[in-house]
Amino acid sequence: MGYSALYNMNRTRPVSAYSADHLIDRLVQARNRLRTLIDSLPAGGWLGPRADHLNPPLWEYGHIVWFQERWCLRARPGNGFAASLLAGADALYDSSAVPHDTRWDLPLLEPAAVDDYATRVADAVAARLRSGLDDEIAYFAELCLYHELMHIEAWWMAFQDLGYAPPIWPDVACDLSTQRLAFAEGEVELGSGPDGGFIFDNEKWRHRVQVQAFDIDASPVSEMAFAEFVDAGGYQSRAGWSDDGWAWRQTNDARHPVYWRRDDGSWRVRRFDRWLPLRSDAPMLHVNRFEAEAFAAWMGRRLPTAAQWLRAATHPEFSWGMAWEWLRDPFAPYPGFAPDPYHDYSEPWFHTHGELRGGGPVTDVSLKRPGFRNFYMPHRRDPFAGLRTAGEG
Repeated sequence: MGYSALYNMNRTRPVSAYSADHLIDRLVQARNRLRTLIDSLPAGGWLGPRADHLNPPLWEYGHIVWFQERWCLRARPGNGFAASLLAGADALYDSSAVPHDTRWDLPLLEPAAVDDYATRVADAVAARLRSGLDDEIAYFAELCLYHELMHIEAWWMAFQDLGYAPPIWPDVACDLSTQRLAFAEGEVELGSGPDGGFIFDNEKWRHRVQVQAFDIDASPVSEMAFAEFVDAGGYQSRAGWSDDGWAWRQTNDARHPVYWRRDDGSWRVRRFDRWLPLRSDAPMLHVNRFEAEAFAAWMGRRLPTAAQWLRAATHPEFSWGMAWEWLRDPFAPYPGFAPDPYHDYSEPWFHTHGELRGGGPVTDVSLKRPGFRNFYMPHRRDPFAGLRTAGEG
């Protein structure tokens, strides 16, 4: 039996709504975006430094190509896979089987050889899409598209973390309101249904939950607002920090946000390779969940739950999409969860990661939808993540 029954549950738009040319164009556009980052790597950047939150770009490029080949060309009924176009590809690029800390030591292909592998896979995928578009290949093509777009965001995170000059400068300026929006007690839907087009397995399935009365910031917290917390001694005072958060702060000697420094008595933030003044029209970015929780507690408030965030997202004055936003919820399965064929997308990360919603300045627009659940380990500061606060009653 093939995968079709599962995908028919996952997507109900007719196949004709996804022309082969449209999917091919989107895959090409994503690869071109990756290429702009590849072309901006500095000397020695193909491997880069070892770190738990980084991948060597040479490995990551090959992994993106391998993933597309695995699911669009090699997947077979019964969880089997045909041979790769590249001998030994699984031993190099299977992220589920290749330990992270070994990826710098593998006999990785040279960039030109990865380019050749990428061209062969892209041509074969395009040929398969044009040969007859059914739900199965359309699903896998979208899965590989979003996988690549998420890896592209990871490249942007690495460029920021390592201080590389970016190919273009993302615009972080936005209209950040200090208003708060109030909501009465009511119900809200969590999750997505089979009528929503492509969804990830962690969005299954739609269910209703009760939400008590609350208020929530209309916009994410700005850099200048977060600076007030820093200047008030927020990193020195134990108050407001969770036990895990305070342990992280002490272990890492965190005294202010990452990428911040004092210059002539004023805070400046590093954006990629430039040091810039803080702004009131820029959302606070690159805070981890512990820092976000501590700021909210300092305000006498908390991070919003996913249910609060989703209910607020229906309000016309609720601004989102300029930062990934930490939520109060852990990343956990919804009732009745079952993994899709790419089992390692969600299931291994439940209960250890925190949930985020929204999307940041380098997030592709197709991933900026209220139902999309992002997730990171709570100590991570490299994502383009910020916060807003909520109050009860």
